[in-house]
Amino acid sequence: MSSATDKLKGKIKEIAGKAVGDRRLETEGKTDQARAKTQEVVEEVRERTRGIRDSFKRKRS
Repeated sequence: MSSATDKLKGKIKEIAGKAVGDRRLETEGKTDQARAKTQEVVEEVRERTRGIRDSFKRKRS
């Protein structure tokens, strides 16, 4: 599942939890959103690392 999908799913859970007064569901939604954000950051770091590695490879050639 993509991080955008996870983020949306989390937001829906959070809103539903607030609407029905279910703090556990609300917290689960917030957790899903945080996990999705973490996935985005990890992927961004991977992309930057690849870019740096590739630029070093080009300079050495």
